[in-house]
Amino acid sequence: MIELRHLRTLHALQETGSLSLAAERVHLTQSALSHQIKVLQEYYKLPLIRRQGHAIQLTEPGKRLVQLAEKVIKEVQAAERDMARFSQPTGGSLRIALECHTCFDWLMPIMDTFREHWPEVELDLVSGFHADPIRLLKQGEADIVIGSENKPQRSIVHHPLFRFEILAVLAPGHELGKKRVLHAADFANQTLITYPVPEERIDLISKVLTPAGIVWQRRTAELTIAILQLVASRRGIAALPNWGIKSYVDHDYVIARRIGTHGLWSDLFVSTRKETAALPYLQDFLITSRDQCFTTLDGIVPLRADE
Repeated sequence: MIELRHLRTLHALQETGSLSLAAERVHLTQSALSHQIKVLQEYYKLPLIRRQGHAIQLTEPGKRLVQLAEKVIKEVQAAERDMARFSQPTGGSLRIALECHTCFDWLMPIMDTFREHWPEVELDLVSGFHADPIRLLKQGEADIVIGSENKPQRSIVHHPLFRFEILAVLAPGHELGKKRVLHAADFANQTLITYPVPEERIDLISKVLTPAGIVWQRRTAELTIAILQLVASRRGIAALPNWGIKSYVDHDYVIARRIGTHGLWSDLFVSTRKETAALPYLQDFLITSRDQCFTTLDGIVPLRADE
């Protein structure tokens, strides 16, 4: 009775704790996902999930099936990698350029996993800051770009990774820390500490401050830890992804505040050239990235291909 699609659904429920988010993860409507769960519960005559407000928790029988899912899905993925090797040569290279500089922390374990899965593929990072990383794809200088770019382009495919919230980062005791939510006017005449990238690629500036006509000062640093050290030393304030600052906030090194009533959100994509998008090892990199990110990063939500 139980099928691979059911296991993927239960696994998504375990990771997201939400019917709607799990449905997005497995590319179903929420009603279709609910129907799957209902059919399974009727078959086993056991409750697999329980509702707590808007959240979903798995029951003990549901958790047992998730244990099965984790084993089976890994085995299926391993078999698919082997089938790809049987069907066509898989040697090649995967050069990764990062627009999202806070991605380094979670990207390193993903690269380690990828090397284990595809030892025959040369894996490398394209070093430095790039004003136009998509250009690297077009010129053949990179095979993957991880960033926020998703403008339709004839030769480029943008694969959705996830959506995340950007938070204002302040020193403990900063006067703005008295507010639960910061708005555009709160940033007036503040020093913003950012990565050395064009202003139009900084969401706080392009989506919040510039439209509101806010004047600010800017200081740059190349490393996330350097930005956080400057913030903690009261040299300015920053805006960084929620998952990139969690451990520093948990240890009271800095404090974080929401930007705007509904938050400042950004989307992350993996961009590739259209002619290489279907390569088995590139597709496996995407699957591995999504799986590990949703397992290890707090506060991210699924991103559909049409967004």
